[in-house]
Amino acid sequence: MREMDLISKHLHFSHYVKLSSYVESLRPWSFSASLIPVLLGIAIAYKSTGAFSIVALLLTGLCAISVHGAGNIVNTYFDYIKGIDSKKSDDRTLVDQILSIDEIVALGAFLYGCGCIGFVLLTALSPAKVVHLALVYFGGLSSSFLYTGGIGLKYIALGDVLILIIFGPVTVLFSYLAQVGQIELATIYYAIPLALNTEAILHSNNTRDVKTDSKAGIVTLAILIGPGASILLFALLLFIPYIIFMVVSVHTCRWFLLPVLTMPYAFKLEREFRQVSMQDIPQKTAKLNFIFGILYVLAILMSDKSVLPFL
Repeated sequence: MREMDLISKHLHFSHYVKLSSYVESLRPWSFSASLIPVLLGIAIAYKSTGAFSIVALLLTGLCAISVHGAGNIVNTYFDYIKGIDSKKSDDRTLVDQILSIDEIVALGAFLYGCGCIGFVLLTALSPAKVVHLALVYFGGLSSSFLYTGGIGLKYIALGDVLILIIFGPVTVLFSYLAQVGQIELATIYYAIPLALNTEAILHSNNTRDVKTDSKAGIVTLAILIGPGASILLFALLLFIPYIIFMVVSVHTCRWFLLPVLTMPYAFKLEREFRQVSMQDIPQKTAKLNFIFGILYVLAILMSDKSVLPFL
């Protein structure tokens, strides 16, 4: 009996380790980049039209996070295949054989499948035309693959542009469209501060990995512009959103000062980016992105509709 108990405990522990490996490979610390735009789109939809569906919120979140997670898996796969990941890389899922290539491929396919199931259910619930939802959703899905798969936009210095578009206007628009049923281009303006802050996560990651990326023969924006300009760009990505909110708060509503409360942490990050090892900077920037984004969403919800610009 004691041996059976030990075997049972060992199996349970093995299953736990395997599950934690799957979760870790998704890089869940980065999910704020897809979750916050969903919440932002829903906040704009609610304030502008009064439309709100909790089921649509959950399905939109499922679509966004599934596609984001699958994109991270695709990135892991192709970085490994192209010889970019090494023992010094942040993502060592395949390098250290934490998961096999077949397991990574299966996980990516599963996540894309979950996203598509969520999308089908969303089309049945949302007042939006299926063709409009499909255009935005599959545009985001294909982009998550093309970031490192296919032509590999990341490897030809176009990854930053893609992230700015996908984790900003596209996701916010998709979330708004699912709630309201129509396209509102004003969501693009609201997505800009969040997109810039989100791009800071990717830029910090690429700046940290300049040496390994260069050895692998790929080209990122951080490699193209060099260390000095990379520091400047990181600062701009962090602080331009605060300038936008300060200006907007003067002309519209003081609630837009809420995200500015995170500025001291942004200054701390910017100093660390210049002076300290950048190993954990992407994760710390993602933490800033989450808090910044939540306060931004709250600012919109607390503001009176009559003072919100473009709505």
